[in-house]
Amino acid sequence: MNLKRISADFSVCRLSGPADLISLDGKSGFWFLGKTDEELSLVCETSAVPENAEEREDGFSAFRIEGVLDFSLIGILSKISTILADHGIGIFAVSTFNTDYILVKKENYEKALRQLEAAGYTIIGAGEEA
Repeated sequence: MNLKRISADFSVCRLSGPADLISLDGKSGFWFLGKTDEELSLVCETSAVPENAEEREDGFSAFRIEGVLDFSLIGILSKISTILADHGIGIFAVSTFNTDYILVKKENYEKALRQLEAAGYTIIGAGEEA
C-alpha cells in the first residue's frame, strides 16, 4: 500500500462558529471540517488558520493513503495506527469519501514514515521535504 507525503504544515483548531471559515477561502489547499453537537473542528494548513480560532494545535505533518479505498476494506487505518502506537507515535486521522489522511506531530513524522516503510508500506515522495 502506498502512503503519500503531503508537503504542508497543518494545525487542528476549534472554532466558535461557521463565520470563522470565511478567511479560509482560497488560502488552504487542504481543510477538513467536523461538526458535532459539542464542537466545530477544523484541520487546515497552518498558514490559513482563522484569526478567531478559539484554540489551535500547530505542528502537524501529514500523509495520505493513496488511491480510492472501497468501503468494504477493513482495518487499513487500524493497522497504520497500531504500527505507530507501538512506536509511541500519536496520530490525528481524518477520513474523506475516498481515503484516509494521517497527521502526526512534525517531530515524529520521519520516524513514523520509517516505521511504516519497515512494515511494508511504500512512501511516495520519500525524498521530498514535508
